[in-house]
Amino acid sequence: MDVQAYWDAVLRQDREAMRGHFARDARIRWPNTNEEFTLEEFLTANCDYPGRWAGEVERAEPGAEGPVTVARVYDRDGSASFHAVSFFRERDGKIQSLVEYWGEDGPPPQWRRERELGRPIGTGEA
Repeated sequence: MDVQAYWDAVLRQDREAMRGHFARDARIRWPNTNEEFTLEEFLTANCDYPGRWAGEVERAEPGAEGPVTVARVYDRDGSASFHAVSFFRERDGKIQSLVEYWGEDGPPPQWRRERELGRPIGTGEA
């Protein structure tokens, strides 16, 4: 599977291009919000999301059952920024299942800043 082509379709909110990457009976899960979607529900959630997306795949690795990606996704107006870790399971070159963990980007909580715990990651790679 071409994860870059998939993410390009996601960032364009291109329903038909996204659909082409999935098996018809695919199931998608977002554990952070305890949701499971059919393909059509997932396409609606992504393509009808208010605003316009931009972003990039920061990391893509082979996984035991399919690729694993880390992507930064943000609203073009600067109102929201997220990181998504996605675990793909493939069958016959199509996504059979997708489990995604979405986290909103932002500053550390005040209590950690007050205790001076951690430091900015910066632009260097880990």
